[in-house]
Amino acid sequence: MKTSTQMLGAVSSIALIAMTSAPAMAQGTTAGDSITNNVTVTYQVGGVDQTAVTDSDTFTVDRKIDVNVNFTGATPVSVSPNEQNAVLAFDITNLSNAVVDLDLTATLTAGAAANISNIEIYLDSDGDGVLSGAELSAGPITFLDEVAADDGTGTETISVLVVSDISIDAVDTDSFDVALVADAHESGSVGSLGAEITATAGANTAGVDTVLADGNGGTGEEADNDGAFSDEGTYLVSGANVSVVKSSLIISDPVNNTTNPKAIPGAVIQYCIAVSNASGATATGVNVVDDLPFDVTYDSTFGIFVDGTATVDTSGATPVATCALDGSDGVVSGDASFSSGTGDLGEDQVIGDLSDIAAGATRSLYFRVTIN
Repeated sequence: MKTSTQMLGAVSSIALIAMTSAPAMAQGTTAGDSITNNVTVTYQVGGVDQTAVTDSDTFTVDRKIDVNVNFTGATPVSVSPNEQNAVLAFDITNLSNAVVDLDLTATLTAGAAANISNIEIYLDSDGDGVLSGAELSAGPITFLDEVAADDGTGTETISVLVVSDISIDAVDTDSFDVALVADAHESGSVGSLGAEITATAGANTAGVDTVLADGNGGTGEEADNDGAFSDEGTYLVSGANVSVVKSSLIISDPVNNTTNPKAIPGAVIQYCIAVSNASGATATGVNVVDDLPFDVTYDSTFGIFVDGTATVDTSGATPVATCALDGSDGVVSGDASFSSGTGDLGEDQVIGDLSDIAAGATRSLYFRVTIN
């Protein structure tokens, strides 16, 4: 018997050729796996079956490196001045067909750096997008270790939280953009970050080559086919624009009474304190503490009045607050009080709780003293 090629040439009109092949490589086929393709050829000579001839081809699946980062929270995330541990929630997915480590970096890409600090990354172990006490106690992370290859089930997606502190100097409408970058590294040993993964140069080899298949998240922190991906979240400051104006008005004196009174000993002075919130969020828990000078005595017969009619005139060089003089609103029980000798230097104090002040609103407190 000659070779199979010669036999097929002699009886090509009656040869039957059957071929078998492995399934097409599915997304997530593991790098390093061998794919074998078998071929079987059957034929006859003179109507008689002959021994089938076979061959096979085997190649090694190369490594496709791809990673995705996705901001999952509401955008933008509303924060307050002086807020600690403000959270941006992200999901990170290993779309590679191999186990990798993922180096994590959180970077401020827009906003005043002086007004945001302590940008750190925490594992969101329960995936709820909220930083729990246990997650905070576990401490920040810098990489994800041994992240499973993509198998289509979603088990390779890990939730993390970017956590930052907002400065007390941040003001309403300030915004901060923070990008989270995940960069693929070799899986290495458990508990340590492996070397950064690079693409295999040149022609395909018989071994496991590496192809960087990532795109880019448009944050400017990484690029196509560099083994990294990013996404961005935004903090938006919702702050109150609170100001206070305190003014005094001479009500009477012992000589002139109420006609053109002067600020002489025995004169009655009315203090007006107006607290305004020009814009932004509602100011909550507004509390006024007024330290009385040692040169005056609180007028307990007049009392302390909260939320009378108050105006603030800003037309002059110094703003002037004017409160209602009739006291018709009365003393609101529990909202205001006189406290003797409780100041830092032993001063008497007038204390008032103005509760909440919405944007565009003004609340006030006024009382009287006598010049010693």
